[in-house]
Amino acid sequence: MGPHPAVAAIRLAVRRVLHDVITESRRNADHDRPAEAARRPAHAAGSPYAEAGTSGGSLTALPERPDTPLVLVACSGGADSMALASALAFEARKLDVRAGGITVDHNLQPGSGLRAAEVVTRLTAMDLDPVEAVAVHVGREGGPEAAARDARYAALDAAAERHGAAAVLLGHTRDDQAETVLLGLARGSGIRSLSGMAAASGPAGRYRRPFLQLDRQTARKACLVQSIPVWDDPHNIDPAYTRSRLRHEGLPALEKALGKGVVEALARTAQLSRDDADALDTWAAEAELSVRDETGRLECAGLYALPPAVRRRVLRRALIEAGAPAGSLFARHLEEVDRLITGWRGQRAINLPGRVEALRQGGRLVIRQS
Repeated sequence: MGPHPAVAAIRLAVRRVLHDVITESRRNADHDRPAEAARRPAHAAGSPYAEAGTSGGSLTALPERPDTPLVLVACSGGADSMALASALAFEARKLDVRAGGITVDHNLQPGSGLRAAEVVTRLTAMDLDPVEAVAVHVGREGGPEAAARDARYAALDAAAERHGAAAVLLGHTRDDQAETVLLGLARGSGIRSLSGMAAASGPAGRYRRPFLQLDRQTARKACLVQSIPVWDDPHNIDPAYTRSRLRHEGLPALEKALGKGVVEALARTAQLSRDDADALDTWAAEAELSVRDETGRLECAGLYALPPAVRRRVLRRALIEAGAPAGSLFARHLEEVDRLITGWRGQRAINLPGRVEALRQGGRLVIRQS
């Protein structure tokens, strides 16, 4: 008898991501090998470099390689990340991959250090190695949620570099994706914000989110049937936090008004928005080359001729290159700069985050540090 459907679902999701990580790791390793080794046929008999095949639609194990990649799971002890850790531990035994775990102690609640130690114990019991707890200091910039997120990712980045990890798995689910889309919509953000979280993000695609197509209940059920203890963070039900209010009040209200399927629809919206945003970003990168003069300054006439969605992407790229923090650039900032192109009436320089200013001079848009 096979595993419970919830367990099978989380394992399959992780297996697919691990195969991607292994394939990419091998491709990178082969690229660094001497040319004669790289030209060796991958399918040659006895070759340790043969790729995995598929049989009947199932993914098969890969042969061992000396350059086995390390994959870490970021685990808070909650149901989503514990389910992810269990699936990683199970699949790593069958694949040419090493598996470890990291838990971040935000020091925001009494006893957080003890809970982090408990997570380390549970991950170690799953035969993950290396496993460690990292304590961080959470600042105040951007609000409590953003500050905690920034501290967490900084710690995960450092851990990945320290251990030489090829990837870090995150337990974000389809429900988390729906919440992210709604938060972006509430802020009046553009299509990039509505695209939610990417399946792979960060430096060289370091962060992987296997569960974006699975709902939160599937992860919790997988923990229940495997008797995996989980910790429910009280912050997740604290109405002081925007995401918590959205999760427990906003989404249920939407489902009551619109019917079931809102979460799935929002997740589809995220993927469609991401495809559109990627295409527009590519267009903007190409268009930027055509609207700069021989000195590299942006020509207002060329910018004016671009479609608004493309033009604003060109402007955003230029502002970030000049030193404006990406996370502090909002739609209102871009609208003000855009008016220097489309509604020029002799406006003064516009002050932007990061001590960046934008002004129009002689038909050129000048963006510089103030």
